Amino acid sequence: MSDVARVAGVSLKTVSRVVNHVPTVDPTLAERVLAAVSELGFRRNDLARSLRSRSTSGTVGLLIEDLANPFYSTMAAGAAQCALEHDTMLITASSEEDGERERTLLLEMCERRVGGLLVVPAGADQTYLRAEIEVGTPVVFLDRPPTNLRADAVLIDNGQGARSAIEYLLARGHERIGVLSDWLRIYTMRERLSAAEAALERAGVPYRPDLIRDGLHTVPETQAAVQRMLDSPNPPTALFALNNRLTLGALGVLNRRHSDLMLVGFDDFETAALMPHPLTIVSYDAREMGRVGAELLFRRIDGEGSRPQTVVLPTTLVERSAG
Repeated sequence: MSDVARVAGVSLKTVSRVVNHVPTVDPTLAERVLAAVSELGFRRNDLARSLRSRSTSGTVGLLIEDLANPFYSTMAAGAAQCALEHDTMLITASSEEDGERERTLLLEMCERRVGGLLVVPAGADQTYLRAEIEVGTPVVFLDRPPTNLRADAVLIDNGQGARSAIEYLLARGHERIGVLSDWLRIYTMRERLSAAEAALERAGVPYRPDLIRDGLHTVPETQAAVQRMLDSPNPPTALFALNNRLTLGALGVLNRRHSDLMLVGFDDFETAALMPHPLTIVSYDAREMGRVGAELLFRRIDGEGSRPQTVVLPTTLVERSAG
């Protein structure tokens, strides 16, 4: 605030009144203060005690994509357990795959002086966090790496998981494999689809665009796409769904049609073994991702100064069936 007052040529009291939205401040002075605020990157800290003591608030932030998705809730549980072991509260928020919402939520967490951030990024650029990292707020990215920013990340081996799924289906005689993908702006979707297509190409299976469906973000969208694929003149003999939501959408259609079409899905979920339709899953430990990311974050909070690192967790192929 002192720096803002100096740059704006006003008193510290005037700065305080402007950032606290006191309506009686002279508009010309307010404009000068706001210009200085923008120039210096100043943000009001809502935790006054933490500001006075120059300490953090005893919390860390976790930003995920969808609180209702079992993958993210399991990841959050792993991070929360680690935070508890460090006597720290975990604040969790959901970006809903919205880059602007991601930015707003993370910067609000920084205003509340969280000790660090765990982030599943949604936006196309995370450079807005560079200033936070430079002033000492550690950030660890989960599931997806940051864009245009060097920082720690904990990922899963998307490529190996997708390759193993395609090889599994090819070994069972399937070549017309329908692939279901969410939005391709999502890092994991691009990685999985690219690896699946590369595995098919290595096996000498020609590229068939009619068997690739992307942009499927909801269960109803997935169900409609699967219906169209199965009703086409030359339908697939197997399906590969690139996340758990897509798997559930495909299962709904196959169950209604009493179809025995082979299905492989990426991402495990709690009720996978209870599904009436045989199901093979590309599985990994989502809770471990949250725990590993949180442990890395707390090491950074405690002062570990090594170069940013990327941890890649393995996947396994698991056959699920009812009973």
